[in-house]
Amino acid sequence: MTVTEKSAYLRGLFEGLDLDDDKDTTKIIKAMLDVIDDLSLTVSDLEDEVAMLTEQVDAVDEDLSDLEEFVYEDDCDDDCCCDDDEDVYEVDCPACGETVFFDGEDIDAGFAACPACGEKLEFELEDCDCDCGCDCDCDEGDAE
Repeated sequence: MTVTEKSAYLRGLFEGLDLDDDKDTTKIIKAMLDVIDDLSLTVSDLEDEVAMLTEQVDAVDEDLSDLEEFVYEDDCDDDCCCDDDEDVYEVDCPACGETVFFDGEDIDAGFAACPACGEKLEFELEDCDCDCGCDCDCDEGDAE
């Protein structure tokens, strides 16, 4: 039974008593029933508004979840060993100071020549420590 239904039930009980309207106690009871009716309608309105707000918050939460998934879909850092063949790496040549770019194949080979001065650059590959779930020999998944 809702609060509004309980309020109506109390009003019905009171009206069924057939009390004298001129008595002070009857006037007090009527005034209290009016307050109870107002409160029950207010509570009912608040319940409806809370339900509506809950639906809106759930919709915003779903939209935010979709947005987070879209924005953060790739948890790997740019210098992660995942998909090295598609990545481009920026390197400052220690010999000439020129900023040069290499693709993942050059990095995987461990060395490449600087296109500006011809200096042989060596690359030390570090184990990937990302948690992206790729097959890049991450040790994080093995700890479980």
